[in-house]
Amino acid sequence: QVRLVESGGGLVQTGGSLRLSCVVSGTDFTYSDMGWYRQAPGKQREWVTAITSGGSTNYVASVKGRFTISRDNAKNTVYLQMNSLKPEDTAVYYCNARPVSSLMTYWGQGTQVTVSS
Repeated sequence: QVRLVESGGGLVQTGGSLRLSCVVSGTDFTYSDMGWYRQAPGKQREWVTAITSGGSTNYVASVKGRFTISRDNAKNTVYLQMNSLKPEDTAVYYCNARPVSSLMTYWGQGTQVTVSS
């Protein structure tokens, strides 16, 4: 029943920007911690950033200063603003939701981000 629908991926040149969106339904978004992960070809899925239900954020070192996670509780949506994109940012980006009062975690379908050099 929980559904995460991602959008906003695409092809950009080095230095460009994209904004990813993830719309959540079927669970209490307001009381869910949200995150973004990515998986590049031949590599493990890695955690990129997270925002708690209280609004605290954290980032993997490689994207600090370039990526910004935010949420709009009225729209049940989490965003990932990606600036100054590099080829090494190329990956499938996945949205993740973890309701605070649940043992479960949920994943979106992923959206492809490709940065050309």
